Amino acid sequence: MIKEKRLRSFTERIFKAIGCSTKDAKLAADVLVSADLRGVDSHGTARLIGYVRLYDHGRLNPTPQIKIIHETPSTAVIDGDKGLGLVVAPFAMKVAMKKAKRYGSGWISVQNSNHFGIAGYHSMLALENDMIGWAMTNAAPLVVPTFATEKMLGTNPIAISVPAGKQPPFVADFATTAVAYGKLEILQRKGLSAPIGWVQDADGGPTDDSNAIKNGGGLLPLGGDREHGSHKGYGLGSIVDIFSGVLSGANFGPWVPPFATAGFHGVAAEQVGKGTGHFLGAMRIDGFRPKEEFKASMDTWIKRFREAKHISGNPVLIPGDPERELEKIRRADGIPLNEKVIEDLKGLGERFGVKF
Repeated sequence: MIKEKRLRSFTERIFKAIGCSTKDAKLAADVLVSADLRGVDSHGTARLIGYVRLYDHGRLNPTPQIKIIHETPSTAVIDGDKGLGLVVAPFAMKVAMKKAKRYGSGWISVQNSNHFGIAGYHSMLALENDMIGWAMTNAAPLVVPTFATEKMLGTNPIAISVPAGKQPPFVADFATTAVAYGKLEILQRKGLSAPIGWVQDADGGPTDDSNAIKNGGGLLPLGGDREHGSHKGYGLGSIVDIFSGVLSGANFGPWVPPFATAGFHGVAAEQVGKGTGHFLGAMRIDGFRPKEEFKASMDTWIKRFREAKHISGNPVLIPGDPERELEKIRRADGIPLNEKVIEDLKGLGERFGVKF
């Protein structure tokens, strides 16, 4: 177990070592460590080495000049200047909230960015202002559309955060694939097989090979196959890609540049836009009904779902519950890291003179 404070300090120092400002390094570290605390280990500090590889390949600008390049009262397009998505996305959400405060809602598309960590971090920023937050991003093509063998989409997550009154907020954060690629990375590190329905092989057949993507296969959309609704996951992933990439002027579909994880850190395939794209939004509750009435209704909604008749030993959870409970435990006891992740972090520490 590694204490949150130590992991946060180490991560900040690595980001500063590649040229990030103290402010940006703190923010980027907060996004990654928040993922570890919430149990989203695939998107936490395990990703730190990937961001350094982006920097090594000249695809990451540690001191970006993030700016609005197009704007209306309630919308904007932001150019991230090849910055860390971990920094660009919170900037965009702040713009969205500022517009929402004045006009009722704010919708921001982002181009020329990079991997932004867990989508939930960015959507949850709106909760601080009693707003509903939206966050989504496209990603490198690892996913095969229904009936395809060619990888065309990313894992393309969607996160929506909704405030409540006395109850904790509703936080839905999920990939539009059967599983996030980071979960496969975890299996790869442990030398384990993948459940059937997560990936297909190069010929389009089912496989339990956790390295299937590296061997020519692809991730499956949410649902797995047509009989289990993969066309719905394909549709959701496509919506994210269009909102994040086509709408913003970023790359989309098979042209989204790869994140710098092992095996996917080669030359970016960019041809139709700039960098990776995101889409973020903020909605003011009183643009629809009085805030306190809404929050009271959300409390009722949450309590009623918790009270639903359930399978023995499996109480009904509200989106965000598992992450909240794990965060309490990990803040107190520390964060468990896979041995391969520890090895990677130690390597970064040795390279930059930062003790792990």
